[in-house]
Amino acid sequence: MEVNPPKQEHLLALKVMRLTKPTLFTNIPVTCEEKDLPGDLFNQLMRDDPSTVNGAEILMLGEMLTLPQNFGNIFLGETFSSYISVHNDSNQVVKDILVKADLQTSSQRLNLSASNAAVAELKPDCCIDDVIHHEVKEIGTHILVCAVSYTTQGGEKMYFRKFFKFQVLKPLDVKTKFYNAETDEVFLEAQIQNITTSPMFMEKVSLEPSIMYNVAELNSVNQAGECVTTFGSRAYLQPMDTRQYLYCLKPKKEFAEKAGIIKGVTVIGKLDIVWKTNLGERGRLQTSQLQRMAPGYGDVRLSLEAIPDTVNLEEPFHITCKITNCSSERTMDLVLEMCNTSSIHWCGISGRQLGKLHPSSSLCLALTLLSSVQGLQASIFLSIERLRLKTYRHILKENI
Repeated sequence: MEVNPPKQEHLLALKVMRLTKPTLFTNIPVTCEEKDLPGDLFNQLMRDDPSTVNGAEILMLGEMLTLPQNFGNIFLGETFSSYISVHNDSNQVVKDILVKADLQTSSQRLNLSASNAAVAELKPDCCIDDVIHHEVKEIGTHILVCAVSYTTQGGEKMYFRKFFKFQVLKPLDVKTKFYNAETDEVFLEAQIQNITTSPMFMEKVSLEPSIMYNVAELNSVNQAGECVTTFGSRAYLQPMDTRQYLYCLKPKKEFAEKAGIIKGVTVIGKLDIVWKTNLGERGRLQTSQLQRMAPGYGDVRLSLEAIPDTVNLEEPFHITCKITNCSSERTMDLVLEMCNTSSIHWCGISGRQLGKLHPSSSLCLALTLLSSVQGLQASIFLSIERLRLKTYRHILKENI
């Protein structure tokens, strides 16, 4: 009968503990009205309890700190910290001790050890300590693999390892909406929801635009010369609450003049979100590149560059229009047609030719109008007609 040899016990012991901040003590208040049988007894006991807050004894939140009792939750964007200790439980000296800590995710394996050098020897009742830190950047299952190798006094090489599995959860739910303006401006609305079980202090929510845009944040107002956030003085986001942030992106001057380039731009930028929880634990998330649906302008685009807010009745006023050839390969001959309305009249020649407009180029027109009716006017009719439309390839064939 074959007998398996007993499993050899290791001379070293490995302990791994997660490092987290303490939490505020939570008490359960027990009180009653003075006309009840206990009278003021329960209230006096709460006032004498050292864990309660003076003057706010009936609140569940105390003023004492408690150490973590379990592993707790880890959220994406937070920093995972762990304490690793290897202790010599034997009565002999152990040599060439090497402690290695790796973090295995669904896509990669990371080495978290502070040093990859082996310790020459470890005496009895002595230990090797190491603290590892890692900013969590993936959602899902993570496995901390701790491996220890050493050599006994008899020259035998020993090796063992332990696995510690934990889940990384999603802290925020981010939704975005895009609004394309006629002036090539893009408005981004970002809805950020706290899907954790504790409040968050939103330290920063900013938009890092792509190379073609400048961004302006629309989340503050000017009051008495000071910039005040629209969310109030306390930027806390309670569990399951949602906050909306608004940004305006304008094309840079060197790209705004190239209509063909801006027309096809879909990448806008990415959001950078920084928050703090509990006793100051910091978390940070960056979204992937946000993309919008490219607006369809057609071949010719007409936009108003300058127009007065208020004009006098029956007095000429001036506006500036911009005509852009959004095509990438066609040159256009344009004709300007002016159409009067019952309240707005054009001053100038209608049906005149504007000349050739090359691909991805623009033409600015200064036009004059007058109003014959008081009140708010909402309609100005201007027609641009193309007399001749040819591609460069067609023109080359004609020249041959």
